[in-house]
Parts: sequence; C-alpha cells; structure tokens
Amino acid sequence: MLAVHFGAGNIGRGFIGSLLYQSGFETCFVDVNSELVDLIAEKKEYRVVLAEDAKQESIIRNVRALNSQQNPEKVIEAIVEAEVVTTAVGPHILQFIAPLLAEGLRKRYSKVEKPLNIIACENMIGGSSLLKEKVYEHLTEEEKPLFDERFGFPDSAVDRIVPNQTNEDKLMVIVEPFYEWVVDETKIVGETPAIQGITFVKDLVPYIERKLFTVNTGHAIAAYLGYHFGIATINEAMDHEMVHSLVEGALKESGAFLTKKYDFDVEAHSQYVLKIVKRFSNPHISDEVTRVARSPIRKLGPKDRLVSPAQQYMDVVGDEPTYLVKGIAAALLYDFAGDEEAVQVQKTIQEAGLEAAIQEFTKLDGSSKLFRLIVEQYHALKESKVKA
Repeated sequence: MLAVHFGAGNIGRGFIGSLLYQSGFETCFVDVNSELVDLIAEKKEYRVVLAEDAKQESIIRNVRALNSQQNPEKVIEAIVEAEVVTTAVGPHILQFIAPLLAEGLRKRYSKVEKPLNIIACENMIGGSSLLKEKVYEHLTEEEKPLFDERFGFPDSAVDRIVPNQTNEDKLMVIVEPFYEWVVDETKIVGETPAIQGITFVKDLVPYIERKLFTVNTGHAIAAYLGYHFGIATINEAMDHEMVHSLVEGALKESGAFLTKKYDFDVEAHSQYVLKIVKRFSNPHISDEVTRVARSPIRKLGPKDRLVSPAQQYMDVVGDEPTYLVKGIAAALLYDFAGDEEAVQVQKTIQEAGLEAAIQEFTKLDGSSKLFRLIVEQYHALKESKVKA
C-alpha cells in the first residue's frame, strides 16, 4: 500500500508518517526542501522519539521522498498509484500544492478506477475542504462532477505537539506521546483508509471545535502571555503562576460553551482540559513562545482560536469572558520583531489606532460588548507591563 504525503517536516514525519508506517503503508513524502528529500531518499528510514522520561524510540521505515519542484512527473505517478494522499504543509501552502495534486488526480482518473481519499492534516477547520476548493480551481466544469464520484476530501482534526527542534540527526523527530486524529467519515469516497490511529466520526465539527478551542486556544494564550511576561518557552510559561492561572481560566470559559453547545460530558471535558494543561507543561518539550505565537493576524481572525471562543462564550453561556479576552489583548500586544504579522499588527495600532486595528483583524463590530472588553483588557495588560 502506498501513501503519498505532502510535507516532510516534523509533523509530517513525526505524526502522520509514523502512523502510516505503523499501518503498513509505504510512504512517499513530497516536499520542496531538497535537504530533507535527499536525506529520506538516502536513509530510507528515520527515528521518532517520544518526549517523556523513557524517551521511547521508533524507527520509521519503508519511506521514500520526491522533490515536487524537481520531479513533478514522478509525484503525479505516485498519486496515480496511491491508496491515500495526506498533507501536513500548513494552511497557507495548500493552494501551492493544489495544481500538482490536480494533475495527479487527472492522470489517475484516466488510468485507475479505484477511488482515492485526500486528507489534509492541517491546524485549521476544513483543511481538506479548502484543498478541494483549490484543486477544483484547476479543473474544467466537466471534470468536477467526475472527480466528485472518484475522489474524497474528508476533513480532519489533528492534535500532536511537535515543537521546533534542531537535532544532530536531521531526520529524527521528537514528539509528545499524546496524539489525536479524527476524520469525517461521511466525506470518504469508496473504502475507508486502513490507517491505525484515526477515529472516524459522522460529525466532525464538535471534535474540531473541542480541539481548536481547547488545545489551540490554550497554546496560543500561553504563548502570548508568556511573551508578555518575558518568558522564552511554553513549559516555562506554564510554570509561571499567573500564566498558568490565566490559561486554566480561559479553558474553563471555552469548556463552558463547548459542553453546553455540544452536550459534552462536563466531567470528561474537565479531565480533557487537565490533560491539555499537563501537555503544555511537559518539561521534555521546550517549545519557544514565539513559534506558538507566530501569525497573530490569522489567530486573531473572527473564526479562529481567540475571538471565536470569546464570542461563543457570550452567545452560548450568556456571560462576559474574562480570561479569553486577556488572551486576545495579549495577542494584540505581541510585538516580536521577527514575526511579520506581529509587526503589521503593531504598525496598524500605531498608525490607525487600537480600535481600528481590532476591527480590522477581528472583524468585530466596534459597538459590541466583546469589542469594548478587548479594548479595556488591552489597556489594563499594557499598563501592567509598564509597571513591571
């Protein structure tokens, strides 16, 4: 069985590639990073090490790699032969792999009748749907209904912390022990991919929101508040009493609307939150706050991990969020010079004013209660930093 996986980075190798190998697949990694592609082609294996006391190690074999810029025709042939296609390239890169994927699917359609599923394993809502949209931009109107019958793009929710790392062995990946991969089975065409570790569900939205508004929300708030207090890494930030308390408070608020909206068991969700907080505190994972905090414009978006849970808390619970709003304020204060989006946020605040910046990045109505709460918390948090 052949799996074609776009993205040979740490998440691709340490999470998706690992599960594909454990499920009996040969994995063909597709990337533009010549160094990684050449190393995988040469070694034909790599190590995955768990970030825990025992440092359990696995050898991932039966792998090869192709450079999509240098060998697009070989990538197309691999797609023709594949049993499944997966991605872990980052939300912004999906549009760039779409043209080649479209060509591969077009050739496959002419040669192979067996259906194929393409699963985007990205840190976003509707990654596979977005990829399908971008692929279909390269199809004719006649091709689209034919592709609908032959190719599935089931959305998924993925969760595993794979921090930035520099290892002497450039293929080795350190990952946390915990992982979750949930896939919408209603969008699968043909047979369900035989991948161990996937949980197939009929309604993915509750799982996506649970993950996004617990893991991603908590991770982002720990990063922005950690940066605010001059702390370098996430685990160190979680050792800071105030950051720890604020993250827990934010996850209690997001949990309040999630359990009510989706009828999750309250105690089970509380245990889930405790597990997430423990993961952030893992001393074996030294994840820089600036990595987790990167791209604040995307994270401040109306449907993303900061604004959406705060708004939904107000709508579903009927109360004012305190801790989630502090997280939004910290994101607006994030001024790391090495992050282009952070620089743009600060420039907008300086040139257009705070309220105009909030409206631009969050899309909130300037007269809304949440908007006013953000303004208040921004000034309070900024003042606390000045006093410190």
